[in-house]
Amino acid sequence: MSSALGFSLSKGVLNTSAPPIPKAYEWAARYNETSSTPLIDMSQGVPGIPPPEELRQAIGEASASPQNFSYGRSDGEPALRLALVDEMKALYGLQADIKMEDVALTAGCNMAFMAVIMALADAGDEVILPFPWYFNHEMDLSLLGVKAIGLPTLPEDGFLPSIARCEALITTKTKAIALVTPNNPTGAIYPPSLIASYADLATKHRVPLIVDETYRDFVPPEEPPHTLFTPSDSHPWRRTFIHLFSFSKSYCLPGYRLGAIVASPEFLASVKTVLDCLQICPPRPVQLGLAPLMPSLRNFVQANGSAIRARHALFREALPQGWEIGAQGGYFAFVRHPYTGIGGERLAQMLVEKEGLLALPATFFMPTTAEGLGQVGDGYVTESGRWLRFSVANVDDKTVLEACERLASFDAVSTNHL
Repeated sequence: MSSALGFSLSKGVLNTSAPPIPKAYEWAARYNETSSTPLIDMSQGVPGIPPPEELRQAIGEASASPQNFSYGRSDGEPALRLALVDEMKALYGLQADIKMEDVALTAGCNMAFMAVIMALADAGDEVILPFPWYFNHEMDLSLLGVKAIGLPTLPEDGFLPSIARCEALITTKTKAIALVTPNNPTGAIYPPSLIASYADLATKHRVPLIVDETYRDFVPPEEPPHTLFTPSDSHPWRRTFIHLFSFSKSYCLPGYRLGAIVASPEFLASVKTVLDCLQICPPRPVQLGLAPLMPSLRNFVQANGSAIRARHALFREALPQGWEIGAQGGYFAFVRHPYTGIGGERLAQMLVEKEGLLALPATFFMPTTAEGLGQVGDGYVTESGRWLRFSVANVDDKTVLEACERLASFDAVSTNHL
């Protein structure tokens, strides 16, 4: 604690790791950027294109309308909630059993996760998180005094979380299992059968299954991401399933902070108490501008998804020898670098300082304590230092090729001795 403070800080915030992204940007600031060799930022999952002009205009008009300066509902505008239901039925199948009453809107998907956890768990409870994990999820739990129980995912499994290993972690303190698919950071796309198995596991142990599907619109469209919303007498989804979504990626709106929770109305009644304290209401102009346009924006969302999937293929084909993809999908590719004896953070730092290519090391998405890593052993810890996360979504095709050229010219061995 800083000696300049005349008061103490909460144990929750003191026990929570600082966000790692600023550290990466400190590395990037040391790169000598030129007009011919600009920094290539493949670190954060940020949309590489703006939203369509019609959406920008609609949000602007809604922002200027005097009646939209007032508070809205804590669970969001009914028009957008209903529009989201229609879009979900287009994605998960017209038979999907989803109603407007199942939807609450939030100021971003991070808030959606935080609100769900606050409604579910108390300090000292446990939530199972596969790792490498989305670090904000672990940070949220830490702030609340809820223990993140790490479920290791392995390269040999394509970074898919094992049902058997997960079940072994369930205790009387377990308040939820939380998945992200397509995964952040690994990019692994969990097949519908795996998600169904996790739903069965949650039902068996009477714990909720939280699935963050922020990147759901970037999976191949051949089949729905899963079938949990399909009506079923034996597995009614509202009993144990909690779905999270972000409008940021699909509609290229990260700065407007808009997310969603889809769950049973009975559970949402408790969530709304949390939301009324945290947000009062989600931002209104973006909701009102987006709601009537969602059907017409379906082509934009699908085209953007196709472009990013094509960019994944381009990245995979152009990646130089020795660099190996372990998983990719959504916004991200998880790549094993070819150098031994160099830790992931050091390698990522050298890569941006020498070549101007910014990616994030796997260690940014891992437990930091021996207790958290003890179940997987020293071999896993050593192997985790060989992986980097690249975001292919926030760069164009030409930049992907340039990034791979820089990887090909990079020599970590000589750089490490500078």
